[in-house]
Amino acid sequence: MEWITTMRQSTVSLVMALVLAPIPLWADEAVLRDDFDGKDFAPEGGLYYRDNFEQSAGSVEFQSDVTRSGSGALKLSVRPNCAPESEGCSERAEIWERTALRVPYDHGAWYAFALRFAKHIPQDDHRYVMAQWKREIGPDADGDFSPFLALRMRSGVMFATVETNFVAPPASAPRPADGICPEGWAPVWLRPETRQMRVLVAEAPDLSTKIVPEFDHCTDQVQVVGPAVLPSAEAEWHDYAFFTKPGPNGDGLIHIVADGALVATATGRIGHDDIGLGANQYFKFGPYRDAGKGEWTLFYDNFTRSPQCDAVLPASICGEFE
Repeated sequence: MEWITTMRQSTVSLVMALVLAPIPLWADEAVLRDDFDGKDFAPEGGLYYRDNFEQSAGSVEFQSDVTRSGSGALKLSVRPNCAPESEGCSERAEIWERTALRVPYDHGAWYAFALRFAKHIPQDDHRYVMAQWKREIGPDADGDFSPFLALRMRSGVMFATVETNFVAPPASAPRPADGICPEGWAPVWLRPETRQMRVLVAEAPDLSTKIVPEFDHCTDQVQVVGPAVLPSAEAEWHDYAFFTKPGPNGDGLIHIVADGALVATATGRIGHDDIGLGANQYFKFGPYRDAGKGEWTLFYDNFTRSPQCDAVLPASICGEFE
């Protein structure tokens, strides 16, 4: 595709600019790229497959049969590894950024990758996650904190959420109508028992009534500008780009781009600010689900992370975010 060629040329220009211009301290190792064309993770990509019990449910394959571009792409699969209906047990095949390369929590970064579902796409009412961004959690933190941004699927429907600390809506707050809140408000799932709340920021066109009942309140702590329409879950390639800058005190900013078009921009309270949380954000991608049945497979290609938009998207699209 022409814009992929343009993106590669922009990456070269970006590297030259970084050599010549002052850059943030974290950007010394900020431009990461892996096209998955080799037999292992590229050193310049900064990625690895984490080894633990949950990840033992997964498999990672560098293969050439299904690719977005180039000669290879990553095939990630999970299989049943937990006892049926077990609580608190998950099955993962996630790829992580190396710890030393994580982005500071108060900085913004662009991430891009191509995603394709294998032909068997789960349709059950179950938690499936394809990509997530979190804040580091230290040993002194109280509780488990959900991703401040996540690309999810349930009942075969894709949707994206942001998470932040719980803020009770006023008594006069509107309620969603068919999953839609008035301008200036966003659908939210209130979770005071975990001191968190989850905001729906985008969904696939086939959302219907499968997801929206969970987001049964409206919040004005996060504002979302659309069209907020994600591609459907399908055995076709789609190109994604995300800008992530958490701001739990109200200055958060998220951009979601799919196939070269803006999906949604979310602003306001995004992320967590609790005792014991770390200084960095971190990203991981790949299939993640609660204890499940059968095998679930995803393909990924063309991973890039950069502080600059034009390393992951054409300059014509990046102009929308200036």
